[in-house]
Amino acid sequence: MNVPEHLRYSSDHEWVSVDGDVARIGITDYAQDALGDVVFVQAPDVGAEVAAGESFGEVESTKSVSDVYAPVAGTVLEVNDGLADSPQALNDDPYGEGWICTIRMSDPAAAEALLDAAAYRALIEG
Repeated sequence: MNVPEHLRYSSDHEWVSVDGDVARIGITDYAQDALGDVVFVQAPDVGAEVAAGESFGEVESTKSVSDVYAPVAGTVLEVNDGLADSPQALNDDPYGEGWICTIRMSDPAAAEALLDAAAYRALIEG
């Protein structure tokens, strides 16, 4: 499994890339592999307020429908509109073109409480 060192991770298998007070969020390689072929992504609405740990979207695959949980709290700034036409980007490039949304974090320090790459690796291998 690909677990980039520079990202933070939730125990719900979302990744977070932090730039100041903005977090870019997607699902991990482990999550996309477990889901199988992604056929639809429901992203949150721009401007929506999200709470850490709450569902803010869904990923539908050929196997199941799974919630996507906000790893941090804040306001949705941007969503990846490309997923509407190419939801398989979550499978093909989960840490690149497969990002789901960006959030302006209400508490940027909260991202530090997420798992680092080593802790996330231990979670999925455990």
